[in-house]
Amino acid sequence: MRHFAPSRLRATISSGLIRSTTPKPKTLSPFTAISRSTTNITNKPSVTFTSNIHTSSSSKMSSTQISANAVLDLIKQRRTYYPLSKDLGSLTTERINEIVKEALQHVPSSFNSQSNRVVVLLGAEHEKLWDITTETLKAIVPEDSFASTAGKMAMFKGAAGTILFFEDETVVKGMQEQFAVYADRFPVWAVQSDAMLQHTLWVALEAEGLGANLQHYNPLIDAKVAETWSIPESWKLNAQLVFGGKTGDAGEKAFGPVEEKFKSFGSA
Repeated sequence: MRHFAPSRLRATISSGLIRSTTPKPKTLSPFTAISRSTTNITNKPSVTFTSNIHTSSSSKMSSTQISANAVLDLIKQRRTYYPLSKDLGSLTTERINEIVKEALQHVPSSFNSQSNRVVVLLGAEHEKLWDITTETLKAIVPEDSFASTAGKMAMFKGAAGTILFFEDETVVKGMQEQFAVYADRFPVWAVQSDAMLQHTLWVALEAEGLGANLQHYNPLIDAKVAETWSIPESWKLNAQLVFGGKTGDAGEKAFGPVEEKFKSFGSA
């Protein structure tokens, strides 16, 4: 069997030198939005800049006029915020879903495998998630130390919504079968793509003036989440992004010397 490096393999496949007869696994829609209520109050965006991006999911995105510095400013402003309120400003359910779907479609994945899956919970459905998490933890956390846990759950419930991030294991397994030489890498690449999606949406919500924090109560809540929202068995829960209105400033963030983390060779 002829072996190729991942980048060369992709180029070889696209050029038609290698053709696979293995059909891609069928998948369900990668996006689900569940909501019961929304709040419309004046929005307070944290960053403003001009762009000619059109966010219609049915049309191609046009070239942008924003600079790298504008993007980096948003990345710098993305922080972890506790607690969060239900104040979504002028953001509607439709706009939130549009942001999530655009990110879901355009965040890269290895071999364009598109294994990411998302569920958006708003209003009563969001609160239901944290009631489920509370009851799950109550069964395993010692009673004498549960008060602090209950307080954290109430804090998350007090936010406006939660984005659930999944990876479709059917897609990952299909890629492993189709490209067996890289079978051990596809689960890693799927997690990397999911992480990019999490960060993209966190930054996008920051651009809309919202705060967020990322939680990981999987796999404790996996079964109940799947049962409650009819999640396909192949969707593996990876993280929960809680979002809502900011109620204060983010805490101080320390940075190690960049010289210890960065190397550069050659010149342009």
